[in-house]
Amino acid sequence: MAPANLLVIGMAGSGKTTFMQRLNSHLHAKKNPPYVINLDPAVLKVPYGCNIDIRDSVNYHKVMDHYNLGPNGAIVTSLNLFSTKIDQIVQLLDKRAENYNHVIIDTPGQIECFIWSASGSIITQALASAFPTIIVYLIDTPRTTSPSTFMSNMLYACSILYKTKLPMIIVFNKCDIKDYEFAKEWMTDFEAFQASMSSDQHNSSEGGDSGYMNSLINSMSLMLEEFYSQLDVVGVSSYTGKGFDEFLDIVDDKVKEYNDVYKAEQERILKQREQDEADRKVKNLSKLVKDLGIKDQNASTSRKKEDDYDGVNVLSDFEDDDDEEEEQEEDTINAPQREYTYEDERFEQIKQQAQQAKEDSTLEKITQYINKSN
Repeated sequence: MAPANLLVIGMAGSGKTTFMQRLNSHLHAKKNPPYVINLDPAVLKVPYGCNIDIRDSVNYHKVMDHYNLGPNGAIVTSLNLFSTKIDQIVQLLDKRAENYNHVIIDTPGQIECFIWSASGSIITQALASAFPTIIVYLIDTPRTTSPSTFMSNMLYACSILYKTKLPMIIVFNKCDIKDYEFAKEWMTDFEAFQASMSSDQHNSSEGGDSGYMNSLINSMSLMLEEFYSQLDVVGVSSYTGKGFDEFLDIVDDKVKEYNDVYKAEQERILKQREQDEADRKVKNLSKLVKDLGIKDQNASTSRKKEDDYDGVNVLSDFEDDDDEEEEQEEDTINAPQREYTYEDERFEQIKQQAQQAKEDSTLEKITQYINKSN
Protein backbone atom coordinates (compact mmCIF):
# COMPACT_ATOMS: atom_id res chain seq x y z
CA MET A 1 0.00 0.00 0.00
CA ALA A 2 1.34 3.44 -0.95
CA PRO A 3 2.21 5.70 2.01
CA ALA A 4 0.13 8.80 2.73
CA ASN A 5 2.03 12.01 1.93
CA LEU A 6 1.20 14.82 4.38
CA LEU A 7 2.17 18.29 3.14
CA VAL A 8 2.24 20.50 6.24
CA ILE A 9 1.40 24.07 5.21
CA GLY A 10 0.60 27.13 7.25
CA MET A 11 1.31 30.78 7.93
CA ALA A 12 4.61 31.81 9.50
CA GLY A 13 4.41 31.19 13.24
CA SER A 14 1.55 28.70 13.07
CA GLY A 15 3.79 25.97 14.51
CA LYS A 16 4.59 23.79 11.48
CA THR A 17 8.00 22.62 12.67
CA THR A 18 6.75 21.90 16.20
CA PHE A 19 3.78 20.05 14.73
CA MET A 20 6.16 17.98 12.61
CA GLN A 21 8.25 17.12 15.66
CA ARG A 22 5.22 16.04 17.71
CA LEU A 23 3.71 14.04 14.84
CA ASN A 24 7.05 12.33 14.24
CA SER A 25 7.45 11.35 17.90
CA HIS A 26 3.80 10.28 18.13
CA LEU A 27 4.17 7.89 15.20
CA HIS A 28 7.42 6.53 16.58
CA ALA A 29 5.66 5.86 19.89
CA LYS A 30 3.09 3.80 17.96
CA LYS A 31 5.90 1.76 16.33
CA ASN A 32 4.96 3.27 12.99
CA PRO A 33 7.82 5.64 12.14
CA PRO A 34 7.25 8.04 9.23
CA TYR A 35 9.48 9.02 6.34
CA VAL A 36 10.42 12.66 6.99
CA ILE A 37 11.25 15.31 4.37
CA ASN A 38 12.29 18.90 5.07
CA LEU A 39 11.69 21.44 2.29
CA ASP A 40 12.61 24.57 4.26
CA PRO A 41 16.08 25.63 3.06
CA ALA A 42 16.34 28.60 5.46
CA VAL A 43 15.79 26.75 8.76
CA LEU A 44 18.90 26.58 10.95
CA LYS A 45 18.06 23.28 12.64
CA VAL A 46 15.07 20.97 12.96
CA PRO A 47 14.02 19.09 16.12
CA TYR A 48 13.57 15.80 14.28
CA GLY A 49 15.59 13.49 12.07
CA CYS A 50 15.13 13.90 8.33
CA ASN A 51 15.38 11.20 5.71
CA ILE A 52 15.58 13.85 2.99
CA ASP A 53 16.69 17.41 3.73
CA ILE A 54 16.78 20.15 1.11
CA ARG A 55 19.72 21.70 2.94
CA ASP A 56 21.88 18.72 1.94
CA SER A 57 21.36 19.60 -1.72
CA VAL A 58 21.06 23.41 -1.72
CA ASN A 59 22.96 25.94 0.37
CA TYR A 60 20.50 28.73 1.10
CA HIS A 61 23.08 31.36 1.99
CA LYS A 62 25.24 30.65 -1.06
CA VAL A 63 22.15 30.94 -3.28
CA MET A 64 21.40 34.31 -1.71
CA ASP A 65 24.97 35.57 -2.25
CA HIS A 66 25.45 34.10 -5.72
CA TYR A 67 22.19 35.41 -7.21
CA ASN A 68 22.03 38.63 -5.12
CA LEU A 69 18.63 37.67 -3.68
CA GLY A 70 16.69 38.49 -0.58
CA PRO A 71 15.39 35.90 1.90
CA ASN A 72 12.18 35.04 0.03
CA GLY A 73 13.84 35.06 -3.38
CA ALA A 74 16.53 32.70 -2.12
CA ILE A 75 13.89 30.32 -0.74
CA VAL A 76 12.06 30.25 -4.07
CA THR A 77 15.31 29.74 -6.01
CA SER A 78 16.39 26.95 -3.64
CA LEU A 79 13.06 25.21 -4.18
CA ASN A 80 13.45 25.65 -7.95
CA LEU A 81 16.86 23.96 -7.84
CA PHE A 82 15.55 21.17 -5.62
CA SER A 83 12.48 20.56 -7.80
CA THR A 84 14.73 19.56 -10.71
CA LYS A 85 15.46 16.37 -8.75
CA ILE A 86 11.87 15.60 -7.74
CA ASP A 87 11.85 12.50 -9.95
CA GLN A 88 14.64 11.05 -7.81
CA ILE A 89 12.67 11.84 -4.65
CA VAL A 90 9.63 10.02 -6.04
CA GLN A 91 11.82 7.01 -6.90
CA LEU A 92 13.23 6.92 -3.36
CA LEU A 93 9.74 7.05 -1.88
CA ASP A 94 8.57 4.33 -4.23
CA LYS A 95 11.42 2.03 -3.18
CA ARG A 96 10.58 2.51 0.51
CA ALA A 97 6.80 2.45 0.13
CA GLU A 98 6.48 -0.96 1.77
CA ASN A 99 8.36 0.16 4.89
CA TYR A 100 6.37 3.32 5.72
CA ASN A 101 2.73 4.25 6.10
CA HIS A 102 3.25 8.01 6.32
CA VAL A 103 5.50 10.56 4.64
CA ILE A 104 5.45 13.90 6.46
CA ILE A 105 6.79 16.94 4.61
CA ASP A 106 7.67 20.26 6.22
CA THR A 107 7.41 23.35 3.99
CA PRO A 108 8.95 26.86 4.22
CA GLY A 109 7.59 29.28 6.79
CA GLN A 110 6.68 31.74 4.02
CA ILE A 111 3.64 29.93 2.70
CA GLU A 112 3.50 31.88 -0.58
CA CYS A 113 7.03 30.74 -1.47
CA PHE A 114 5.78 27.17 -1.74
CA ILE A 115 2.10 27.31 -2.66
CA TRP A 116 2.24 30.01 -5.35
CA SER A 117 5.62 29.15 -6.88
CA ALA A 118 6.24 26.95 -9.90
CA SER A 119 8.51 24.65 -7.89
CA GLY A 120 5.83 24.16 -5.23
CA SER A 121 3.34 23.12 -7.90
CA ILE A 122 5.86 20.74 -9.47
CA ILE A 123 6.64 19.07 -6.16
CA THR A 124 2.98 18.80 -5.16
CA GLN A 125 1.84 17.41 -8.51
CA ALA A 126 4.72 14.93 -8.69
CA LEU A 127 3.87 13.54 -5.25
CA ALA A 128 0.12 13.53 -5.91
CA SER A 129 0.57 11.63 -9.18
CA ALA A 130 2.37 8.77 -7.40
CA PHE A 131 1.01 8.64 -3.84
CA PRO A 132 -2.06 9.65 -1.83
CA THR A 133 -1.25 13.26 -0.95
CA ILE A 134 -3.06 15.32 1.68
CA ILE A 135 -2.76 19.02 2.48
CA VAL A 136 -2.49 19.70 6.21
CA TYR A 137 -3.30 23.38 6.72
CA LEU A 138 -2.17 24.60 10.15
CA ILE A 139 -3.88 27.54 11.86
CA ASP A 140 -2.62 29.42 14.91
CA THR A 141 -5.72 29.14 17.12
CA PRO A 142 -4.95 31.95 19.64
CA ARG A 143 -4.42 34.40 16.78
CA THR A 144 -7.68 33.43 15.05
CA THR A 145 -10.10 34.58 17.73
CA SER A 146 -10.84 37.73 15.71
CA PRO A 147 -13.57 37.11 13.07
CA SER A 148 -11.64 39.04 10.41
CA THR A 149 -8.46 37.01 11.03
CA PHE A 150 -10.47 33.80 11.04
CA MET A 151 -12.04 34.73 7.72
CA SER A 152 -8.62 35.52 6.23
CA ASN A 153 -7.36 32.07 7.21
CA MET A 154 -10.42 30.38 5.75
CA LEU A 155 -10.09 32.25 2.46
CA TYR A 156 -6.45 31.24 2.24
CA ALA A 157 -7.36 27.63 2.95
CA CYS A 158 -10.06 27.79 0.27
CA SER A 159 -7.63 29.15 -2.32
CA ILE A 160 -5.07 26.42 -1.50
CA LEU A 161 -7.73 23.71 -1.78
CA TYR A 162 -8.87 24.85 -5.23
CA LYS A 163 -5.32 25.37 -6.45
CA THR A 164 -3.94 21.99 -5.40
CA LYS A 165 -7.19 20.01 -5.93
CA LEU A 166 -6.16 17.64 -3.12
CA PRO A 167 -7.81 16.48 0.12
CA MET A 168 -7.33 18.99 2.94
CA ILE A 169 -7.40 18.81 6.72
CA ILE A 170 -7.78 22.03 8.72
CA VAL A 171 -5.69 21.70 11.90
CA PHE A 172 -6.15 24.25 14.67
CA ASN A 173 -2.82 24.17 16.50
CA LYS A 174 -1.92 25.38 20.01
CA CYS A 175 -5.21 24.20 21.50
CA ASP A 176 -3.52 24.01 24.90
CA ILE A 177 -3.61 27.83 24.89
CA LYS A 178 -6.99 28.40 23.26
CA ASP A 179 -9.63 25.78 22.54
CA TYR A 180 -10.86 25.62 18.95
CA GLU A 181 -14.56 25.05 19.70
CA PHE A 182 -15.33 28.68 18.86
CA ALA A 183 -13.96 28.13 15.34
CA LYS A 184 -16.07 24.99 14.83
CA GLU A 185 -19.14 26.95 15.91
CA TRP A 186 -18.36 29.78 13.48
CA MET A 187 -18.00 27.28 10.64
CA THR A 188 -21.39 25.66 11.30
CA ASP A 189 -23.50 28.54 12.64
CA PHE A 190 -23.61 31.77 10.64
CA GLU A 191 -25.58 33.62 13.30
CA ALA A 192 -22.97 32.80 15.94
CA PHE A 193 -20.25 34.15 13.67
CA GLN A 194 -22.27 37.31 12.99
CA ALA A 195 -22.86 37.85 16.72
CA SER A 196 -19.15 37.43 17.44
CA MET A 197 -18.31 39.91 14.71
CA SER A 198 -20.73 42.49 16.16
CA SER A 199 -19.28 41.95 19.62
CA ASP A 200 -15.75 42.31 18.33
CA GLN A 201 -16.68 45.57 16.63
CA HIS A 202 -18.30 46.91 19.79
CA ASN A 203 -15.32 46.00 22.02
CA SER A 204 -12.65 47.28 19.67
CA SER A 205 -10.75 50.26 21.03
CA GLU A 206 -10.60 51.81 17.55
CA GLY A 207 -14.31 51.63 16.95
CA GLY A 208 -14.23 48.34 15.01
CA ASP A 209 -14.25 47.66 11.29
CA SER A 210 -16.14 49.80 8.83
CA GLY A 211 -19.64 48.93 7.72
CA TYR A 212 -18.30 47.91 4.33
CA MET A 213 -15.84 45.47 5.92
CA ASN A 214 -18.53 43.92 8.10
CA SER A 215 -20.81 43.50 5.09
CA LEU A 216 -17.97 41.92 3.11
CA ILE A 217 -17.09 39.45 5.89
CA ASN A 218 -20.75 38.50 6.27
CA SER A 219 -21.07 37.84 2.56
CA MET A 220 -17.88 35.76 2.48
CA SER A 221 -18.98 33.69 5.46
CA LEU A 222 -22.18 32.79 3.60
CA MET A 223 -20.23 32.01 0.46
CA LEU A 224 -17.86 29.68 2.35
CA GLU A 225 -20.67 27.68 3.91
CA GLU A 226 -20.39 25.01 1.22
CA PHE A 227 -16.60 25.04 1.61
CA TYR A 228 -16.90 24.40 5.35
CA SER A 229 -19.20 21.43 4.81
CA GLN A 230 -16.52 19.59 2.83
CA LEU A 231 -13.71 20.14 5.34
CA ASP A 232 -12.40 17.92 8.09
CA VAL A 233 -11.40 19.96 11.13
CA VAL A 234 -9.34 18.86 14.12
CA GLY A 235 -7.73 20.63 17.07
CA VAL A 236 -4.28 19.59 18.30
CA SER A 237 -1.63 20.72 20.71
CA SER A 238 1.92 20.23 19.49
CA TYR A 239 3.09 20.91 23.06
CA THR A 240 1.00 18.27 24.88
CA GLY A 241 0.22 15.88 22.02
CA LYS A 242 -3.53 16.29 22.39
CA GLY A 243 -5.64 15.47 19.34
CA PHE A 244 -3.04 13.56 17.28
CA ASP A 245 -4.89 10.24 17.44
CA GLU A 246 -7.97 11.94 16.01
CA PHE A 247 -5.80 13.60 13.40
CA LEU A 248 -4.41 10.23 12.24
CA ASP A 249 -7.93 8.79 12.01
CA ILE A 250 -8.90 11.67 9.71
CA VAL A 251 -5.76 11.02 7.64
CA ASP A 252 -6.90 7.42 7.06
CA ASP A 253 -10.31 8.67 5.92
CA LYS A 254 -8.67 11.17 3.56
CA VAL A 255 -6.54 8.42 2.02
CA LYS A 256 -9.70 6.51 1.16
CA GLU A 257 -11.24 9.71 -0.20
CA TYR A 258 -8.16 10.30 -2.33
CA ASN A 259 -8.32 6.80 -3.83
CA ASP A 260 -12.05 7.03 -4.49
CA VAL A 261 -12.36 10.61 -5.75
CA TYR A 262 -9.16 12.58 -6.14
CA LYS A 263 -7.08 9.88 -7.83
CA ALA A 264 -9.40 9.75 -10.83
CA GLU A 265 -9.35 13.55 -11.00
CA GLN A 266 -5.55 13.61 -10.85
CA GLU A 267 -5.35 11.06 -13.66
CA ARG A 268 -7.78 13.12 -15.73
CA ILE A 269 -5.71 16.26 -15.14
CA LEU A 270 -2.52 14.40 -16.09
CA LYS A 271 -4.05 13.07 -19.33
CA GLN A 272 -5.42 16.50 -20.16
CA ARG A 273 -2.00 18.04 -19.59
CA GLU A 274 -0.38 15.45 -21.86
CA GLN A 275 -3.02 16.08 -24.53
CA ASP A 276 -2.52 19.82 -24.30
CA GLU A 277 1.22 19.35 -24.66
CA ALA A 278 0.75 17.14 -27.73
CA ASP A 279 -1.62 19.69 -29.28
CA ARG A 280 0.85 22.45 -28.57
CA LYS A 281 3.64 20.53 -30.32
CA VAL A 282 1.44 19.89 -33.35
CA LYS A 283 0.45 23.55 -33.48
CA ASN A 284 4.06 24.70 -33.24
CA LEU A 285 5.13 22.23 -35.93
CA SER A 286 2.36 23.40 -38.25
CA LYS A 287 3.40 26.98 -37.67
CA LEU A 288 7.03 26.12 -38.41
CA VAL A 289 6.07 24.35 -41.63
CA LYS A 290 4.00 27.34 -42.67
CA ASP A 291 6.81 29.78 -41.89
CA LEU A 292 9.32 27.73 -43.89
CA GLY A 293 6.93 27.55 -46.86
CA ILE A 294 6.89 23.78 -46.95
CA LYS A 295 3.84 22.51 -48.82
CA ASP A 296 2.24 19.16 -49.21
CA GLN A 297 4.50 16.94 -51.29
CA ASN A 298 1.72 15.38 -53.34
CA ALA A 299 0.12 18.72 -54.14
CA SER A 300 3.50 20.16 -55.05
CA THR A 301 4.31 17.24 -57.36
CA SER A 302 0.92 17.44 -59.07
CA ARG A 303 1.25 21.18 -59.59
CA LYS A 304 4.71 20.75 -61.03
CA LYS A 305 3.46 18.24 -63.60
CA GLU A 306 0.71 20.62 -64.68
CA ASP A 307 3.19 23.47 -65.07
CA ASP A 308 5.60 21.36 -67.10
CA TYR A 309 3.01 20.21 -69.64
CA ASP A 310 1.66 22.99 -71.89
CA GLY A 311 0.95 21.04 -75.11
CA VAL A 312 4.05 22.37 -76.99
CA ASN A 313 7.17 20.50 -77.90
CA VAL A 314 10.00 21.51 -75.62
CA LEU A 315 13.69 20.97 -75.70
CA SER A 316 13.48 17.99 -73.40
CA ASP A 317 11.61 16.06 -76.15
CA PHE A 318 14.83 15.96 -78.17
CA GLU A 319 17.14 15.06 -75.31
CA ASP A 320 18.02 11.78 -73.74
CA ASP A 321 16.47 11.61 -70.25
CA ASP A 322 19.32 9.55 -68.95
CA ASP A 323 21.95 12.09 -69.89
CA GLU A 324 22.03 14.20 -66.68
CA GLU A 325 25.33 15.86 -67.49
CA GLU A 326 23.96 17.34 -70.71
CA GLU A 327 20.93 18.78 -68.85
CA GLN A 328 23.19 20.45 -66.30
CA GLU A 329 25.31 21.94 -69.08
CA GLU A 330 22.19 23.28 -70.81
CA ASP A 331 21.02 25.00 -67.61
CA THR A 332 24.46 26.49 -67.11
CA ILE A 333 24.51 28.01 -70.61
CA ASN A 334 20.93 29.22 -70.88
CA ALA A 335 20.13 30.43 -67.39
CA PRO A 336 22.27 33.61 -67.35
CA GLN A 337 21.26 34.54 -70.90
CA ARG A 338 17.48 34.71 -70.39
CA GLU A 339 16.51 38.32 -70.90
CA TYR A 340 13.48 40.21 -72.17
CA THR A 341 14.74 41.24 -75.61
CA TYR A 342 13.35 41.51 -79.11
CA GLU A 343 12.84 38.30 -81.04
CA ASP A 344 15.60 39.01 -83.59
CA GLU A 345 18.14 39.86 -80.92
CA ARG A 346 17.26 36.75 -78.96
CA PHE A 347 17.66 34.61 -82.07
CA GLU A 348 21.08 36.12 -82.76
CA GLN A 349 22.23 35.52 -79.19
CA ILE A 350 21.23 31.87 -79.25
CA LYS A 351 22.78 31.43 -82.72
CA GLN A 352 26.08 32.84 -81.49
CA GLN A 353 26.07 30.47 -78.52
CA ALA A 354 25.43 27.53 -80.79
CA GLN A 355 28.22 28.64 -83.16
CA GLN A 356 30.74 28.81 -80.31
CA ALA A 357 30.09 25.19 -79.26
CA LYS A 358 29.51 23.27 -82.49
CA GLU A 359 31.21 20.16 -81.22
CA ASP A 360 28.80 19.76 -78.31
CA SER A 361 25.92 17.45 -79.29
CA THR A 362 23.49 19.19 -76.96
CA LEU A 363 24.12 22.55 -78.55
CA GLU A 364 23.68 21.05 -82.00
CA LYS A 365 20.22 19.90 -80.96
CA ILE A 366 19.52 23.41 -79.72
CA THR A 367 20.52 24.81 -83.12
CA GLN A 368 18.34 22.30 -84.94
CA TYR A 369 15.41 23.18 -82.72
CA ILE A 370 15.84 26.93 -83.33
CA ASN A 371 16.19 26.49 -87.10
CA LYS A 372 13.15 24.27 -87.24
CA SER A 373 11.11 26.82 -85.27
CA ASN A 374 12.06 29.64 -87.65
